Amino acid sequence: MTDDEERRPSPDALLKQAKAETRGHLKIYLGAAPGVGKTYEMLSAARKKSAEGIDVVAGVIETHGRAETKALTEGVEILPRRGAQEMDLDALIKRRPDIALVDELAHTNAEGSRHPKRWMDVDELLAAGIDVWSTLNVQHIESLNDIVARITRVRVRETVPDAVLERADEVELIDLTPDELIERLQQGKVYAPDQAQRALRHYFAPGNLSALRELAMRRAADTIDEQVRGHRRAQGENAPWAAGERILVCIDEREAAAEIVRHAKRLADRGKAPWMAVHVETSRTARLTEVERMRLADTLRLAERLGAETAALPGDGVADTLLDYAREQNVTQIIVGKARRSPVFEALFGSVVRQLINRSDNIAIEVVPESTARSGSALSPLTAAWPVLTSRGVLEALSMTAVASIVAWPLDVWLGVSNLTLVYLAAVLISALTRGLWAGLITGLASALAFNWFYTEPRYTFSVADPDNVLAIFAFSGAALVVSALAGRARQQTLSARTEARTTRELFGLSRQLTSATTENEAAESLARYAGRAFDVECIVFARVGLDDLRLAGASAESLDISEADMAAARWTAEKGEPTGRGADTLPGARWLFLPLRTSRLAAGVVGVRRAATLSLAERRRLAAMGDQTATALERTHVSIALEQSRVETETERLRGTMLSSLSHDLRTPIAGILGAASSLRTYGDRLDRDTREGLLASIESESARMQRYVAKLLDMTRLEAGGMEAKLEWLDPADVLSAIWKRAQQLAGERSVRLEIEPELPMILADAGLADQAIFNLVENAFLHGCDGVITLAAKRVGRSIAFEVMDEGPGIAPGDETRIFDRFARSAAPLAGGTGLGLAIVAGFARLMRAKVAARNRSDRSGAIFSIEFATKDAE
Repeated sequence: MTDDEERRPSPDALLKQAKAETRGHLKIYLGAAPGVGKTYEMLSAARKKSAEGIDVVAGVIETHGRAETKALTEGVEILPRRGAQEMDLDALIKRRPDIALVDELAHTNAEGSRHPKRWMDVDELLAAGIDVWSTLNVQHIESLNDIVARITRVRVRETVPDAVLERADEVELIDLTPDELIERLQQGKVYAPDQAQRALRHYFAPGNLSALRELAMRRAADTIDEQVRGHRRAQGENAPWAAGERILVCIDEREAAAEIVRHAKRLADRGKAPWMAVHVETSRTARLTEVERMRLADTLRLAERLGAETAALPGDGVADTLLDYAREQNVTQIIVGKARRSPVFEALFGSVVRQLINRSDNIAIEVVPESTARSGSALSPLTAAWPVLTSRGVLEALSMTAVASIVAWPLDVWLGVSNLTLVYLAAVLISALTRGLWAGLITGLASALAFNWFYTEPRYTFSVADPDNVLAIFAFSGAALVVSALAGRARQQTLSARTEARTTRELFGLSRQLTSATTENEAAESLARYAGRAFDVECIVFARVGLDDLRLAGASAESLDISEADMAAARWTAEKGEPTGRGADTLPGARWLFLPLRTSRLAAGVVGVRRAATLSLAERRRLAAMGDQTATALERTHVSIALEQSRVETETERLRGTMLSSLSHDLRTPIAGILGAASSLRTYGDRLDRDTREGLLASIESESARMQRYVAKLLDMTRLEAGGMEAKLEWLDPADVLSAIWKRAQQLAGERSVRLEIEPELPMILADAGLADQAIFNLVENAFLHGCDGVITLAAKRVGRSIAFEVMDEGPGIAPGDETRIFDRFARSAAPLAGGTGLGLAIVAGFARLMRAKVAARNRSDRSGAIFSIEFATKDAE
């Protein structure tokens, strides 16, 4: 077959298009409920068309008293109605506009009209070649009438055949959320206040509106899909079928379940319908063998591979749980397998299939018989329904009967109690609650025999003389059976609830731990610890290193057996983001099950678990939930680290830029001075006298020293920012430290006065000699720069249990609010000071932090000036 033959247009489609070209075009504004704005939108579009010069005439417009809609009718030509009630069809055809507006397509015409329905009037207009715009609510579509009635409990009598909607050339969905529509209703924009309140309680309930909204969206999508398919057929293209149903398949541990899943897949493909595969976990699920658990997991994975959504539904009854979930998911069809059960078994334990059929209401039930889906289960019906009986269980059941007989003997001999069956019934109840259903049944049978032997005339025989006693024994046996079954079921439910509660508790605890986790290891250790307790497994967590490697980040025990093959499986999980190991499709023979810790970008790590029994589907889902929480925590730590690195890099760049700017600005003056003095010496050296030459050389020396000090400060600040400096703390004499600084200060003072004040008998301080000397001298330089020509005072005195070194000047002081800010990098006081680089005090603060000292700045109280201090710990404080 050639490509042209494959793309040959459909003759039927071409014929349909040819017919449509002779008719007018129909556009329908479709809404989910009254009040969403269909007429409003139609009139708004009509006004735009009129402004473009297109002839638009309204045959009938229903404003329902809404002011906003009525305002839009101004400027739109509206033909007078026939008899003040119905649209004048003949006048509209005679007027022959480009577009005719016909509101409320589902309206029933008055008696005596040409057509009983307004959609028939529209059909005549279309046949006349006139384009028509109309409005329609989803509840008026014939095929959806029953569905809408079940949703709203209101049956609409005025309907439009689906064919009318299917013939529409354009369907525009007018959508409004339930909250917005309810708000419009409350504001009186849909109905009068009294009518609006009634509508809110019934038709306009939020759930009803959501369901109607979904119906409208689906119907509009189906119509558009049909139009696209018709166009493709006309062009010779194949088109997909529209999705109209939702299919749910229920599976169990039988081998037949795999065939049922494949059957559901084929059915979903035929109808292009979404489908789900679920397993209902009852108390019986906990008693499945390892083989059955593996088979169930394999079937669920098969459904996932075939494209189904899978879920494990905890519940007491299979039928009720399945139907509740189906109604919640808007399922239209349930597929179940029919196992071969004897009539006796179904009489005793019921039939899930029969229960589904009897309670399904509007949900279709398809039963796949065992002849189609052959069952390979080796379990008998009783074994499948009841727990496995062991010799220990039989002994414990018989011992309960013996205890009941011993308790009943004194009651019969000494007290003459006649109704001793209650004692045995209590034994049955206790046995069933503590040991399960089988134990309760064995205890019930043994108790009936013991009661007959010991306490029924003639005694010590199994014969019964009194017919009433025969009835009593049978009644007791029946009661024992019922009590055993109920108590055994209650026990299984209690155990299941206990397991769920433990898992929930561990999940909640993990959530709290992950909230406070700041590192990968903390998050991984939390997951390993809580998952190990929740599922009674060995748990190990690997964090991803780069793209190709993993590192151990957390484990539930100190030493776990991880082989090279296990590590290969873990790396596969990290790389592919898929489960591997025991119970998974990949490497199923491995001892560990590995699940990825997925984030929005990639697998941040891997969690591995190991235990004797395979994890059930529900346990795997809970473990995956824990893993997702941990993955989010891991991603958060990664983001925090990245943000911190980005902050450091940004700060470094800012510091570098500020330093370069400062260098270009603050070094310009000394460099200019040095260049000027050197140039003068080179050019006029022979003509200058000795004093002038000495002055120029002194200027070069002083400016060079100034540059050296500034560059040293830049280097010190760089080393501080890079964390490359460490303080070597030792015990120092405060007097020696301050005296050495005072001597250096005298050399810089010139004509200014530097005073030294040291309290006597000061204790030793803990400091780094070099850093302390440089920090205090920086304060002295700052005082020389900003202290004008006043006296500079260096003081050492006791302050509490510390020693404070103070540098006081007589300058203008510190501007209010700058006492702390001036210790920041490149910060300068707002007061009119003499300039400076803004690094000296920042270096002082940095050196002080390294020596665990405190810096402070304040204005003098006795006169104008500032006081800068550094406090060191003393030997007395130690």
